[in-house]
Amino acid sequence: MQQPRFRRVTLAALVSAALLAGCAVSPTPIPLEERQADLARQRSDMFADQEPIQGEVTLEDAMARALKYNLDHRLKLMEEALAQRQLDLARWDMLPKLTADAGYFWRNNELASSSKDYVTGEQSLVPSTSSDRIHDTADLTLSWNVLDFGVSYYTAQQQADRVLVMGERRRKVVHLMMQQVRQAYWQALGAQQLDNKVEPILKLAQQALDDSRKIEKEKLQPPLDTLNYQRQLLDILRQLESVRDELAQAKPRLASIMNVAPGTPLQLSVPSDFATPVLPVQPEQMEETALLHRPELVEAGYNERIGLLETKKAMAKLLPGLNIEFGSNYDSDSYLVNQSWRDLGLRVSWNLMNLLNYKNIRGTAQAQYEVARQQHLALNMAVLTQVHVAYRDYQGRKRQFELSDEMNDVDQRILTHTRNAARADAQGKLSEIRAQASAVMSELRLYQSFGAMQNAYGQMLATLGVDPLPEEVRAHDLATLRSAIAQREREPVVQAKPQ
Repeated sequence: MQQPRFRRVTLAALVSAALLAGCAVSPTPIPLEERQADLARQRSDMFADQEPIQGEVTLEDAMARALKYNLDHRLKLMEEALAQRQLDLARWDMLPKLTADAGYFWRNNELASSSKDYVTGEQSLVPSTSSDRIHDTADLTLSWNVLDFGVSYYTAQQQADRVLVMGERRRKVVHLMMQQVRQAYWQALGAQQLDNKVEPILKLAQQALDDSRKIEKEKLQPPLDTLNYQRQLLDILRQLESVRDELAQAKPRLASIMNVAPGTPLQLSVPSDFATPVLPVQPEQMEETALLHRPELVEAGYNERIGLLETKKAMAKLLPGLNIEFGSNYDSDSYLVNQSWRDLGLRVSWNLMNLLNYKNIRGTAQAQYEVARQQHLALNMAVLTQVHVAYRDYQGRKRQFELSDEMNDVDQRILTHTRNAARADAQGKLSEIRAQASAVMSELRLYQSFGAMQNAYGQMLATLGVDPLPEEVRAHDLATLRSAIAQREREPVVQAKPQ
């Protein structure tokens, strides 16, 4: 009797401990020290396993690094992998269920029973038992529900389409990322080229301003002329300071897209000339190309198919369910003649309430499908509009770049003539400073307009759904990605005048 009593006390103690533990749970904020200690690990994880930058960075290098290391792209890759894992789970749901069960039974007295006469109500048999007070059980059951299999089959097909949807969303992120790389790269290259040109002009303008203030104090020139001269110099200084601040932000933006640690020095490769990119698709083929390849439209097609499968799944739930079970059992009860046995069962169930609700179930599923179809049609119209808008924007940016190229050429020649004709007086120095500032601003606008044209070109590629990589890439190391991007980018180009 001591052993059963000990078991009762132990069970009561376990139940009490579980109840107390449940009541003891309360919100616990993460301590500041723990968050501070975790910062170093997070920063290390952000830039872990990256190849160091060696030499000058080309546009293809920047694109390859963005594809391989950009955190937004990594997130989409992980979401796509998660969708694939969920598909694997959905496939397992179609298989029969194999359930293993084991148990231990104890009672403090005998499971005894007696019988009584139905007519007289008197006891007809003495109390007897046919069960041990302590016995073990075990069984292994294989069950398969045909209705659950049908529903799981449609669910797995939907999950397979969701895997493809995540792939299209990743493509969309890649398109936008490549567009951002193009614009950021050329802005950063402009900053790199102009950084050494702005500082000397700033020093020259500041020196001229200091000289003018000395002249003003000594009253060597009329005050109004001196003040107008200073105002023009200050206006030049303000413009140049604004340019310098703008240039200082260009490389950090590019480094962020490439997932390069802030403050890492970047030396960008300088092209021999500006090459105007040529669209890979003729204007008359753009609409069809976009409708076939845009990630959003491909995703909408999958969503439409998911909606159709939802309709089939809803209809399958209306059918009766057939459940087949096969099991192997064991019971250690010594009173049993057969302590192990096998059984086979067949059960049919049908939720008749679903028949009464048939119209609503079918209507809801059909409405979901129609919504997906209408979303697809609406996206078709939006994409067609985007194609024409993006093409007009690209043409406009191209013309602006050509004008900026001509204006920069004129300003550079003006600077040459101004330097040759500069006199030693203050007015001549102002003309030279103004010409230098104008030349720098013109060159900045040239890089900006070329970056805007590259951005419009990237927007055009994204609008058409053109991928930056071929369909098959042998590997995903930087060298292979760089080569694949360069191969994709290799198109006939129109040359602009070298600078």
